[in-house]
Amino acid sequence: RQQLEDGRTVAGATEGTRLVSEDGRYAVVQVQFDGDAQSVPVEDRAMIPSTGDPILSAAGVTASYSVEITQNTSLVGPGEVLGLSVAVLVLIGVLGTLVAAGLPLLVALLGVGDGVVDSISRAVATAGSAVVFAGATVVIALAALVLSGIPILAQMGVVAAATVAITVLVAITVSPAVLRLMGTRVLSRRAWRAAGYGTPGDASGRTAAAGAREEEHGGWYVRMVTAKPWLTVLGVIALLGVVALPASQLQLGLPDGGSEPAGSSANTAYTTIASEFGPGVNGPIIALATLPGTDTPRTDADVLHEQARIASAIAEVDSVSSVLPFGVSKGKDTLAFQIVPTTGPADPQTKATLRAIELRGDLLKRYTNTEIGLTGATVANVEISERLGAALPAYLAVVVGLSLVILMLVFRSIVVPVIATAGFLLSVAAAFGATVAGSST
Repeated sequence: RQQLEDGRTVAGATEGTRLVSEDGRYAVVQVQFDGDAQSVPVEDRAMIPSTGDPILSAAGVTASYSVEITQNTSLVGPGEVLGLSVAVLVLIGVLGTLVAAGLPLLVALLGVGDGVVDSISRAVATAGSAVVFAGATVVIALAALVLSGIPILAQMGVVAAATVAITVLVAITVSPAVLRLMGTRVLSRRAWRAAGYGTPGDASGRTAAAGAREEEHGGWYVRMVTAKPWLTVLGVIALLGVVALPASQLQLGLPDGGSEPAGSSANTAYTTIASEFGPGVNGPIIALATLPGTDTPRTDADVLHEQARIASAIAEVDSVSSVLPFGVSKGKDTLAFQIVPTTGPADPQTKATLRAIELRGDLLKRYTNTEIGLTGATVANVEISERLGAALPAYLAVVVGLSLVILMLVFRSIVVPVIATAGFLLSVAAAFGATVAGSST
């Protein structure tokens, strides 16, 4: 009779668990890897759809795969290729030659110099110092990720900071040397004529007409914004302030299938699961229960009783849809449960659900000496978000403070760095606000 009651209790806790939709049109299949899913090579994960699609298509079944299967973690992807291509096209359009596009520092050469050697020294003294300053601020921002307290972010930040530092060193050493070797060939004839030098190699000086054209270039914009400077400043502040308002609703978190492009396999799987099986199925919580020690080995009936006791306690949380026991250790002293919340992994309510489950675990610990631990992608997402939120004030203080010091050293002033820093913070707030507003729509 006790086993019957325990079985009914477990069945009641798992009542909300469903792998086939009510109309029978959709089914959820969970794939379990031998190891951590994130460490499975991309090519191995790609074998799942490449193997399954032909079989399922032949049976008239259309499959959509979650982001854990379709996600590509390679260093070079479509985004990197597209970004590099756009950068090259922009540089070619601005600088006029393919050679110059490979050396971004040559932008300074279009407006300075009486000869090629002199222009290189000026570029290093002007653009070079700007590169060093910009690189230093980026290195600070990346290295400060160690303050997050998250090892993977700290490692990424330190490695990226070292990469930027090396890039800056190359920019102020190798690039000028290459420029010296290239000579006048780095600029197109059109660029030389526009600057008033005639043809490449003729650096006798600019014509008066060219100087006048350069003075007029962009002059209308400068006159417009400086005609009434206070009006311009207040207008920009007001505009950015309005854009920054949604930033107060910013929620930190990791991307999931819901943030994938609409129509993609991962997004289709995510939205279909949420609509047909409940949003919580996209982010189940794994609970591990460590039972107190006993003098005699536990029987299967004892294990069922413990499963019923723990599952019923967790299922009493209002925002829990179902609790499914799915694993028992060899020694029968550790039990595994899959908890499905009523909300999705990125929903703020899910965080409250985790806290309620933890309180249940505290009660089980106090009265039955049962340890409850929570894990899974949803738990990791919430914990990382909380750590990031807690570390954000210190991170901003360090990055902004050190950048302000560098600005003071560069400009030998206090007013200019303070104004620049205030503008930077306002632009960051506006970027966050625009991001929040865009995601909400």
